[in-house]
Amino acid sequence: MAEGGPPAPRGRGQILAQLLKKQKEATQSVGIAPEESKLTPQPKGRAALLKKILEGKRVGAAADTQQAFPSSTSQKPGSAVRKEETSSNTESSIAELPGTVSQMTISEPQEPTLYQGTSGKQINISLNYLRLDLEKGRGVFEYEVKFNPEIDAKNHRVKLVNQVIRGQLETAKMFDGGNILYLPVKITDTQKIFTAELPGSNEEVILTVVYKKQKSLGDRDCLHLYNILFKRIMHVLLYTQMGRNYFNPEHRHLIPQHKLEVFPGFAVTVDEREGGLMLTLDTQHRVLRTQNAYELLYELKTTTNPKMFKETVQKNFLGSCVFTRYNNKTYIIDDVLWDMTPMDTFPTRDGRNITFVDYYKAQYNITIRDHDQPLLLNRKKVKKSGSTELEDRMVCLIPELSFLTGLTDTMRSDYKVMKDVAMYTRVTPNQRILALRTYLENVKKSEKAQQILSDWGLSIPSTGYMNVSGRQLEMEKVIFGNQVTKMAGPGADWNRDLGNNSVTGPVDLYNWVVFFTEQDSRYARDFSQHMTRLATSLGCVISPPRMERLPNDQPATYVNYVKDKINPNMQLAVFICPTMRSDRYALIKKLCCSQIPIASQVINSRTLSKPDKVRSIILKIALQINCKLGGSLWTVKFPFQGWMICGIDVYHGSPPNSVCGFVSSLNESVSRWYSTALFQRSELGDFYKKAFTKSLEQYKSESGSFPSKVIIIRDGVGDGQLESTKKYEVRQFEDILQQFCPNTTICFIVVQKRINTRIFGITQGQAENPPPGTILDHTVTQRHLHDFYMVPQSVRQGTVNPTHYIVLHDTCNLKPDHVQRLCYKLCHLYYNWPGTIKVPAPCQYAHKLAAMVGQHIKTQPSPELADKLWYL
Repeated sequence: MAEGGPPAPRGRGQILAQLLKKQKEATQSVGIAPEESKLTPQPKGRAALLKKILEGKRVGAAADTQQAFPSSTSQKPGSAVRKEETSSNTESSIAELPGTVSQMTISEPQEPTLYQGTSGKQINISLNYLRLDLEKGRGVFEYEVKFNPEIDAKNHRVKLVNQVIRGQLETAKMFDGGNILYLPVKITDTQKIFTAELPGSNEEVILTVVYKKQKSLGDRDCLHLYNILFKRIMHVLLYTQMGRNYFNPEHRHLIPQHKLEVFPGFAVTVDEREGGLMLTLDTQHRVLRTQNAYELLYELKTTTNPKMFKETVQKNFLGSCVFTRYNNKTYIIDDVLWDMTPMDTFPTRDGRNITFVDYYKAQYNITIRDHDQPLLLNRKKVKKSGSTELEDRMVCLIPELSFLTGLTDTMRSDYKVMKDVAMYTRVTPNQRILALRTYLENVKKSEKAQQILSDWGLSIPSTGYMNVSGRQLEMEKVIFGNQVTKMAGPGADWNRDLGNNSVTGPVDLYNWVVFFTEQDSRYARDFSQHMTRLATSLGCVISPPRMERLPNDQPATYVNYVKDKINPNMQLAVFICPTMRSDRYALIKKLCCSQIPIASQVINSRTLSKPDKVRSIILKIALQINCKLGGSLWTVKFPFQGWMICGIDVYHGSPPNSVCGFVSSLNESVSRWYSTALFQRSELGDFYKKAFTKSLEQYKSESGSFPSKVIIIRDGVGDGQLESTKKYEVRQFEDILQQFCPNTTICFIVVQKRINTRIFGITQGQAENPPPGTILDHTVTQRHLHDFYMVPQSVRQGTVNPTHYIVLHDTCNLKPDHVQRLCYKLCHLYYNWPGTIKVPAPCQYAHKLAAMVGQHIKTQPSPELADKLWYL
C-alpha cells in the first residue's frame, strides 16, 4: 500500500473503477469539470435567464415533465445533503433509481467480510428487515435493443419496447429507455427481430433484441431491478412518491391550528447484506403545510417593509421544497421570476406556444386565479438523450399550485408546534412493527403486487420482521472530580450525580463581566449571585462579576460596549438579552470569537425568569462556562496511552460557506480538545493537512511526544462517498504522519446517522427500544465492509435510531471489540448533556464548531480559543 492509498480494486471492483474512469473522461471531453458536471450554473443576470426561458431552452410548466422534458433527475450520488427528486413515474427506469450501496466502487469480495466482536452479554433483538426468498432455477436475462431507424427520444423507445413486450412476448420487462432490456425469460440464444409502429405516425421501426447474458436472482447486479420492482409495488398500493420515499395521501393527519398536515409512508430499499438479499422497510412521515406559496407571498407582502419585500421572499423561498398536488411531485425552488406571470407562454414539443393559464386549464382543469403573480423556478442539469452532454431543464411553477413542505426555523423553535407534530411523527417500536405487518398484509392481498414479485421469482416470507441476537456492552463508570466514580446507570444518564459532585477540570473565574439592559437588571443580579454560590459545588473559585448596564438593546450598543469594556485580562463576557435575535447573537459571537477573543455566554432573559428552575438552569450555564474557559466536567476510563482521538463534521451553508469542524483530543483522559475550522467548497476535499498538522503539534506540546495511534471519526459521509473518502482524505492523514511521525498508525471510522435500520428489543412479546450499549455486527451489516450498528443512548419517547459505524481504514489493527467499546465510551463525553449521545463526542463537537462558524461567525475564529470548547 503506497502512501496510505487504498488497495487496487480487483474483480468486479476493478470493472466498476474502469467504468467510472471512462465516465469521468467522457465528462471532461465536453469541457465540464468532474466535480461540477452535475451542478447548475447560475444565469448571468435576470435578462439572460428570461431570454433563455422565452426562447424555449427546455422550459415549461411543472406538469409538462412527462411530455416535454427528460424525466430523470441529475443528482450527485451519495451527497450528504440530498435534494428531493422530482420524478414519480410508475414506469420507473433503472437510471432513475436513487444511488444505493450497490453502486460503490470499493473492492467487493465474494464472501462476506466478517467483523464481529464478542464482549458484552447476549440479548434478543428484532429488526425492520425481511429476507427475500428467491425461486430456484429462475434468473434475469439481459438483452441489448437496437432500433432501425435510430430513435433518440427516450419516451418513444419505451413505447416501442412496450408494443413488442405486450403485443408479442407477453412477459414482464424492465427497460431503461436506452439499449438495455431485462426479461425474466429467455427468448433467444442469439438475437430476435420485431417490428413496431412509431408513436404518432405510421412509420415502421425494426427492433433487434440481442441476447447478452443471464444473471442469477442472487446476483448483486440485480439490486437495481429489485428496488424498481418494489417501487412499482408502492404505486400499485396507491402510495405517492415524494422525494425518495412513498406516502399515503388518503391517511394524512391534519393539524389545522398550525396549517400543517402529516403524510405517513415508508422508506423501502432492497440490498445485499451478510445474511443475503434483504428488504428494509421503515415508517416515514412527511410534513406539508396547507399554506401554498401564493398565500405566503401575500402574508409577506402585508407584514414586510415594501423595500425589503423581494429580499424577504428570496430568503423564505430559495432552497425550499414545494409539492405540487396535481402531479404529486416535489421541486426545489432556485429562483423567483418577478418578471414572469402565468400569462407568459412557453413552447411545447409540437411547436406551439401556450400560456401557463391555458396549459393548466387544458391538462388538469385548474383555473389560475391571479394572473399577475410571479413564477417560481426549478433548475436542473440533465443529460441529453443518447449523449453525455448536459443541458438546462427549467420548470416554472405557479405559487397558487405549489404547497410548501417541511417546517421553518420559527416552527422548529415553537414548542407547541413540535409537540403537535410529534403526536403523529413520533412512532413507538410497537407501532413500527404494526405498520410493517400491515404493509406485508397489503402486499399479500394485492394480486398485482404478487404478480410483480412472481414474474421475477421473488416472494416475501410470511414470518414478518427478523429476529437476531445482539450484544449489550458493559455499563460505563463516569469519573468526576477527586476521582469520584459513579455508574452511568441503565438509562446512561448521570444528571443527578453531576449536581452532587465537583467537575474533573475546574477553572477559577476571577475577572468577568455581565452585560444587561435596564429591564433585565434583576435577572443579571440573581445570575451573578447564583454563580458565586455554585463555585463550591463545582470545585472552583468564582468571584463577583463586573456589571455593565446597557442604555438600549441596539446592536451598535453591544459593539461599542464590548470594544470599550473588555480588556485582555478578562476571562469571560456574559450577555443577558431581552429577546433572542439571530442577528444580534451572530454579532456578539463574531466580536468575541474572532475580533476580541474571549469566552462568551449569551443568555435569553426569559430563561432566567422561572424562580423554581433558575438554580438548575444556572448550574448548567456554569458548567458550560467552565468548558468554554478550558475546563472539563467528567470522563470515563480509557485503557490506553498515547492515543489521539479526532472528530470531523461539515456544515453546509450557501456556497461557498461550507465549513469543516476538526476536533482532536489533547490528554490521556480525552477530556480536553483542540479545535480548527476550515472553509471548503464541498463535503470532500484536501482541506485536512493543515488542521491535522496543527493538532499533532498541539498534542506534542501538551504531552511531550507525538501520538502512537490516531483514531479519526468522520461524520457526514454517505455510501456513495466512501470510496472518495478512502482515496483522498485518508491519504492526506497518512502523508502528514509520514512526515512527522512515521511510526504512528491510523484508524479511520465513518459514522452514519441518517439510516433506515431500526433495532427493537423484545420483552414478553412486546417491542421496545433496546438498552444503551446495544451492538449489532452481523446478518444485516454490509458484505464488503467492516461495519456495525450501535444504540448508545436511551430514548423514552418514539423509536431510537441506531448509528452505523464503518471502519474504512485501519493500520492500528484494532479488534472489533476495541473499536466498538471505544466508540461507546466516546458517546459519554459530550459536555452539553449528562448522558450518552447518538454519535461520539468529538463528532458532536466538530458539528457544533462547524455550525457556529458557518451560521454566525462566518470567518476564521481566533486561534487563542482553539484549545477551549468556546462553541458550546
